[in-house]
Amino acid sequence: MKVLDKPKIDRPREKLARYGTARLSDLELLMAIIGSGNARADVGKIAREVLKILRQKGGDVSYDDLRSVVGLGEAKIPVILASLELARRYLLDSDQPIIDSPEKAVELLADIRDKKQEYFACLTLDGANRLIAKRVVTIGTLTASLVHPREVFADAIADRAASIIVAHNHPSGSLEASQADREVTHRLRQAGELLGISLVDHIILTKHSYKSIT
Repeated sequence: MKVLDKPKIDRPREKLARYGTARLSDLELLMAIIGSGNARADVGKIAREVLKILRQKGGDVSYDDLRSVVGLGEAKIPVILASLELARRYLLDSDQPIIDSPEKAVELLADIRDKKQEYFACLTLDGANRLIAKRVVTIGTLTASLVHPREVFADAIADRAASIIVAHNHPSGSLEASQADREVTHRLRQAGELLGISLVDHIILTKHSYKSIT
């Protein structure tokens, strides 16, 4: 039965408004998100195809996956993907911390503060500033040639990160940014703008203090 053939009170959006989300099946929730069908397919058929993809992919659905659904217009695909991402960010439990200040980033980087060599580390973050991963990219004196954007952003792309925070330690104890430090920061910022992954901060760490150079 098509949605428009049902009594109005039994249609997904009306049912949601009357009883709340808990009373709706997965299919009905998707129908409520999609809203309506078109000449190519009714909303029920579209929702069933989307649900099939969700069950196959486990929620890790891409734009191209949804473009394969007959009748699902380009305007509805971002709505579905945005709904899934919001659920991941705010409704699913996560042990990963939210890094929304330099202080929180520095807490995660305590292990490189007193290294005898320079360690260059990268924190990848999702759109809610939640930590995805922490990695050491290079070990050795920081130079623009040593820390290439390719090495920094390869993992960020794989993580589907929205932003990154980079940091390196100064074994000398000085918080002054060198010319190489600034060159690396500039190159990473430019690369991030091209890739759509923003450089939030570049932090210099010493044993007892830290400084942002962005």
